[in-house]
Formats: sequence, structure tokens, C-alpha cells
Amino acid sequence: MSWHEALDGTRISLRNLNGAIPDTARAFGALGKSVKEAGILDYKTKEFIALGMSIAVRCEPCITLHTEALIKAGATRDEVSDVLAMAVQMGGGPSMMYAAKALDCFDELNA
Repeated sequence: MSWHEALDGTRISLRNLNGAIPDTARAFGALGKSVKEAGILDYKTKEFIALGMSIAVRCEPCITLHTEALIKAGATRDEVSDVLAMAVQMGGGPSMMYAAKALDCFDELNA
């Protein structure tokens, strides 16, 4: 499965879940909006953190969503790679495997 297909599948699954638990989905969406719009760090920096955490917790759907957000925010491959290196340092071997997935995802979605 391509990363584009994975991203589309994640969106379909989330829409399905949002329909089943609309109040929770709205509250979670409001939390995300509040966190990303407020504070000292800029949006791109926050998405870098989210990508690193996605790798550390081994969440492929999170990797696709945050990688796409970083591409839209103008992140470069070198910037993403720096985040991946930090995630590997913090998470060891499992993070190395998911960092490789994240770089594949960035390359495909950014092509």
C-alpha cells in the first residue's frame, strides 16, 4: 500500500469514527486547534514534535497525518531527517524502523 493510500484510508477511518462519536471528535478537534494555534512554538515546530512522538509510539497513521502537515507547512527533507534522528536517539531500534517509514512517507507525499 502506498502512503497516499494509507493517508486516504486513515481519513476514511477517522470520518467513520467521528460519525460514531461526534461529541468526542469535536472536543478532540478543538483541543488540537487550541494547541496548534496557541503558545510560543510555531505550528511547524509543533508538527515536528508530533512527528517525533508518532515515531516513538509507533503510530503509522499519525506519521502520515503529521508528515502531510509538515509538507504543507514547508518542511524540508533535511528538517524532517533531523527530527527522525532525534526520534531514533530517543527510541532506539523500534524508532529506527518507524523513522525509515516516516522518511518513505515524506518522500512519497512530497513527490
